[in-house]
Amino acid sequence: MEIVISAILLFVGIAVLVVIHVCIVGRAFRRGNQGLGTAQGSNITVTKNMSSEDLKMIPCFDYMGGDNKGTSPLDCAVCLENFKTGDKCRLLPSCGHSFHSQCIDSWLLKASICPICRTSAKVPKSGVGSGEVSGVSHDNGIEMA
Repeated sequence: MEIVISAILLFVGIAVLVVIHVCIVGRAFRRGNQGLGTAQGSNITVTKNMSSEDLKMIPCFDYMGGDNKGTSPLDCAVCLENFKTGDKCRLLPSCGHSFHSQCIDSWLLKASICPICRTSAKVPKSGVGSGEVSGVSHDNGIEMA
Protein backbone atom coordinates (compact mmCIF):
# COMPACT_ATOMS: atom_id res chain seq x y z
CA MET A 1 0.00 0.00 0.00
CA GLU A 2 2.81 2.40 0.87
CA ILE A 3 4.45 1.74 -2.49
CA VAL A 4 1.24 2.58 -4.35
CA ILE A 5 0.81 5.85 -2.42
CA SER A 6 4.47 6.76 -3.09
CA ALA A 7 4.03 6.07 -6.81
CA ILE A 8 0.86 8.17 -6.95
CA LEU A 9 2.57 11.08 -5.14
CA LEU A 10 5.51 10.80 -7.54
CA PHE A 11 3.26 11.03 -10.62
CA VAL A 12 1.24 13.89 -9.11
CA GLY A 13 4.47 15.79 -8.39
CA ILE A 14 5.71 15.25 -11.94
CA ALA A 15 2.35 16.40 -13.34
CA VAL A 16 2.49 19.58 -11.25
CA LEU A 17 6.02 20.33 -12.52
CA VAL A 18 4.91 19.80 -16.15
CA VAL A 19 1.93 22.15 -15.69
CA ILE A 20 4.17 24.84 -14.15
CA HIS A 21 6.66 24.47 -17.01
CA VAL A 22 3.93 24.80 -19.65
CA CYS A 23 2.59 27.94 -17.95
CA ILE A 24 6.02 29.57 -17.81
CA VAL A 25 6.86 28.74 -21.42
CA GLY A 26 3.46 29.94 -22.63
CA ARG A 27 3.88 33.22 -20.77
CA ALA A 28 7.35 33.72 -22.28
CA PHE A 29 5.99 33.16 -25.81
CA ARG A 30 3.15 35.63 -25.25
CA ARG A 31 5.62 38.28 -24.03
CA GLY A 32 7.96 37.59 -26.95
CA ASN A 33 5.24 38.27 -29.52
CA GLN A 34 4.30 41.61 -27.96
CA GLY A 35 7.79 43.04 -28.49
CA LEU A 36 8.09 42.43 -32.25
CA GLY A 37 9.46 45.41 -34.16
CA THR A 38 11.36 46.94 -31.26
CA ALA A 39 14.76 46.20 -29.83
CA GLN A 40 14.37 44.65 -26.41
CA GLY A 41 15.04 47.08 -23.60
CA SER A 42 14.94 50.19 -25.80
CA ASN A 43 12.54 52.41 -27.67
CA ILE A 44 14.31 52.02 -31.02
CA THR A 45 12.07 50.74 -33.82
CA VAL A 46 13.78 48.13 -35.98
CA THR A 47 12.65 47.53 -39.52
CA LYS A 48 12.76 43.97 -40.77
CA ASN A 49 15.11 44.47 -43.71
CA MET A 50 17.18 46.95 -45.65
CA SER A 51 16.73 48.02 -49.26
CA SER A 52 19.48 47.61 -51.86
CA GLU A 53 19.84 51.41 -52.04
CA ASP A 54 20.42 51.62 -48.27
CA LEU A 55 22.91 48.77 -48.52
CA LYS A 56 24.96 50.63 -51.15
CA MET A 57 25.32 53.59 -48.76
CA ILE A 58 27.28 51.53 -46.19
CA PRO A 59 31.05 52.06 -46.55
CA CYS A 60 32.99 49.29 -48.29
CA PHE A 61 36.77 48.67 -48.12
CA ASP A 62 39.48 46.15 -48.96
CA TYR A 63 41.03 44.55 -45.89
CA MET A 64 44.78 45.13 -45.57
CA GLY A 65 46.33 42.70 -43.07
CA GLY A 66 49.27 43.68 -40.92
CA ASP A 67 51.24 40.39 -41.10
CA ASN A 68 52.86 38.22 -43.78
CA LYS A 69 50.40 35.32 -43.45
CA GLY A 70 47.54 37.16 -45.13
CA THR A 71 45.08 36.46 -42.30
CA SER A 72 44.25 38.36 -39.13
CA PRO A 73 43.03 37.65 -35.61
CA LEU A 74 39.90 39.63 -36.52
CA ASP A 75 37.00 37.65 -37.87
CA CYS A 76 33.62 38.19 -39.47
CA ALA A 77 30.88 37.58 -36.90
CA VAL A 78 28.50 36.31 -39.60
CA CYS A 79 30.62 33.55 -41.22
CA LEU A 80 33.22 33.28 -38.40
CA GLU A 81 36.12 33.32 -40.90
CA ASN A 82 39.24 35.44 -40.38
CA PHE A 83 39.70 38.49 -42.58
CA LYS A 84 42.29 37.90 -45.30
CA THR A 85 44.28 40.54 -47.15
CA GLY A 86 42.24 41.78 -50.10
CA ASP A 87 38.84 40.68 -48.73
CA LYS A 88 36.01 43.08 -49.59
CA CYS A 89 34.53 44.24 -46.28
CA ARG A 90 31.90 46.66 -44.98
CA LEU A 91 32.12 48.94 -41.97
CA LEU A 92 28.82 49.70 -40.23
CA PRO A 93 28.87 53.46 -39.57
CA SER A 94 26.75 53.51 -36.42
CA CYS A 95 28.81 51.01 -34.39
CA GLY A 96 32.09 50.53 -36.29
CA HIS A 97 31.86 46.74 -36.62
CA SER A 98 33.38 45.19 -39.77
CA PHE A 99 32.19 42.18 -41.77
CA HIS A 100 32.82 40.55 -45.15
CA SER A 101 30.62 42.46 -47.59
CA GLN A 102 28.89 39.30 -48.88
CA CYS A 103 28.11 38.13 -45.35
CA ILE A 104 26.76 41.41 -44.02
CA ASP A 105 24.86 42.17 -47.24
CA SER A 106 22.86 38.94 -46.95
CA TRP A 107 22.34 39.61 -43.21
CA LEU A 108 21.15 43.20 -43.73
CA LEU A 109 18.71 42.20 -46.45
CA LYS A 110 16.94 40.17 -43.73
CA ALA A 111 17.51 42.40 -40.66
CA SER A 112 18.76 45.99 -40.64
CA ILE A 113 20.68 45.68 -37.37
CA CYS A 114 24.29 44.88 -36.52
CA PRO A 115 24.61 41.15 -35.73
CA ILE A 116 26.99 41.92 -32.85
CA CYS A 117 25.50 44.88 -30.95
CA ARG A 118 21.98 45.11 -32.46
CA THR A 119 22.22 48.83 -33.31
CA SER A 120 20.56 50.08 -36.48
CA ALA A 121 22.78 49.68 -39.53
CA LYS A 122 20.98 52.27 -41.64
CA VAL A 123 23.12 55.22 -42.71
CA PRO A 124 21.61 58.62 -41.93
CA LYS A 125 20.61 60.50 -45.10
CA SER A 126 23.23 63.18 -44.39
CA GLY A 127 25.95 60.49 -43.99
CA VAL A 128 28.32 58.95 -46.50
CA GLY A 129 26.52 58.82 -49.83
CA SER A 130 28.91 56.98 -52.10
CA GLY A 131 29.35 53.84 -50.01
CA GLU A 132 33.13 54.20 -50.23
CA VAL A 133 35.52 55.50 -47.60
CA SER A 134 38.97 56.64 -48.61
CA GLY A 135 42.33 57.37 -47.06
CA VAL A 136 41.67 56.15 -43.49
CA SER A 137 44.07 53.70 -41.89
CA HIS A 138 43.42 52.06 -38.53
CA ASP A 139 45.77 50.27 -36.13
CA ASN A 140 43.82 47.01 -36.46
CA GLY A 141 44.95 46.39 -40.06
CA ILE A 142 41.87 47.78 -41.76
CA GLU A 143 42.73 50.23 -44.46
CA MET A 144 39.93 52.01 -46.19
CA ALA A 145 40.38 52.24 -49.96
